[in-house]
Amino acid sequence: MNLYIITGGPGVGKTTLVDFLNKKGFSIVPESARAIIKDQVNKNGDGVPWKNKYVYAQLMFKESLEAYHQIFNVSCNKTVFFDRGLVDTLCYMKMENIPVTDDQIKTVKDTIYNRKVFILPPWAEIYETDMERKQSWEEAVNTYCKMKDTYIDLGYDVITVPTGPVESRYNFVLNHI
Repeated sequence: MNLYIITGGPGVGKTTLVDFLNKKGFSIVPESARAIIKDQVNKNGDGVPWKNKYVYAQLMFKESLEAYHQIFNVSCNKTVFFDRGLVDTLCYMKMENIPVTDDQIKTVKDTIYNRKVFILPPWAEIYETDMERKQSWEEAVNTYCKMKDTYIDLGYDVITVPTGPVESRYNFVLNHI
């Protein structure tokens, strides 16, 4: 399976790394969370984490699953990098005490990515908040820890990508696939 996840807490350079992989010719799947937030803000919807975390989580689950199936059906023989995966949504739901159905748990277990998951650790020097990222530094560190634990609990081999220039991170990832 050549579908790899790049994950971690917020503000650790995931999107920068995924975009760099794309510039180097790899197919990518962007993170759905920011797009959902922008869409919901533009239409004054409730599906943002500071209004209705349940609706936001359901939208993320749906978008993540659709993105997976779209890529799986078209690119199953290509190497693809996901900026977060369905497991990230499950972790978010658990962190926020949002009810997770048995069907959702089964769906997460049935949605298989490569067993190697690349996690980017907290990196204080680059962390900043913005209009879509409102988590404190402490929340970002906690999210990283919970993401790592969730992936490990589901049987993934979590590989920590060292902090540093994007080129170094890119080379690290390539050396591990």
